[in-house]
Amino acid sequence: LPAWASRIRAERNARRWSQRDLARAMSAHAEVPTDDEPGRKLDIENVRRRLIDWEKGRNAPDRYHQALIARSFNTVTAAFFPEQERARREAELAESHGQDTFTIVQRLQRSDIDGATLDALRITIDQLCCDYATVPSRQLVDQGHRWLHHVSGMLAGSLTLSQHREAMVLAGWLALLVGCVEWDMGRAADAEKTRRAALSLAREAENAELAGWAHEMKAWFALTGGDFRGVIAAAKEGAELAPSHGVAVQLSAQEAKAWARMGDRRQVELALERGRQQLERLPYPNDVTNHFVVDPAKYDFYVMDAYRILGENELAKTYADEVLRAGTDFSGRETSTMRNAEARITLGVVAAREGDLETALSYGNQAIDSDRQSVPSLLMVSSELDAVVAERFPAEPDAQEYRQRLMQLR
Repeated sequence: LPAWASRIRAERNARRWSQRDLARAMSAHAEVPTDDEPGRKLDIENVRRRLIDWEKGRNAPDRYHQALIARSFNTVTAAFFPEQERARREAELAESHGQDTFTIVQRLQRSDIDGATLDALRITIDQLCCDYATVPSRQLVDQGHRWLHHVSGMLAGSLTLSQHREAMVLAGWLALLVGCVEWDMGRAADAEKTRRAALSLAREAENAELAGWAHEMKAWFALTGGDFRGVIAAAKEGAELAPSHGVAVQLSAQEAKAWARMGDRRQVELALERGRQQLERLPYPNDVTNHFVVDPAKYDFYVMDAYRILGENELAKTYADEVLRAGTDFSGRETSTMRNAEARITLGVVAAREGDLETALSYGNQAIDSDRQSVPSLLMVSSELDAVVAERFPAEPDAQEYRQRLMQLR
């Protein structure tokens, strides 16, 4: 079956909906006008018959019905029916990245910088941002520092006003990337200094998107540090600065995560729906592997986190399975190691709540063994699994061994 057909059935079963229930939900959403479509009333019986064919993969829904299916399941259309852009963009990046570092640096060291040099530098920095999920932290930080040094030298040279602004923006993206990896490595003080430097560059270059991501990092730092009110404040400030950029979606997600941990289900739902609507309006990204691109699959990752915290086990499990599917290519290679680790912890939490200690710890240990880690995030969600295990299986030696591994990681 196509992935979307299997997912429609899985999402429906997780909610204990019949096909008629889903048809009713789609009809209810269809009656609400959007920017693209006026409100309309659907023939529920006709939609139910179509759902039978769609779930069997006989044909795909049209764009209008795709959007209704996604909206009914609280996600975005491209997460259910992703466009195939990645291969084209990766080939383009690989070709452009073929201009070796030595050649680009030589060009940067000239007194006059041309557009081709800036383009090559931009593509190189894009590739570094795409490497975030897979390249070892130490290697990526070192590369980021080297390129920051080269861009700093370029800023000291003779540039036009537009070139100077472009160079500041490129330095800002590098600083954001380096700050993220420093936080992953547990270097909190360094990460915060780097984040502030990126925010300063964003303000000087008058770049709202950069400034939004600097606030998103602040929200992320606060979330993994347990400062949930700080998350909400940073998210709202960042959203005001960059309301029409993809970062606004991630800011809504960080806010939802904070509200979930504060136990406010209504605010979780409002934040997730705001993020869903924002993401639905955005075009499908050219390269979903870039760390500073919010791709549709990432939204499922956010919803998974919220449902896990709220105790919605079936829905959390459904979204975790979807995160793992999206984060693994056809050869079985993981393309989203850190997201997959948190998905496994989610499956572990569900298993522990259902009384299956062996499965719960298996998922938990797989997450700790991940090659590429964001240590603060991994500790936060792993501690949630540990809390469930400690409550349900306080005297089990395997549970105590898992706790020891977490203490070592911490």
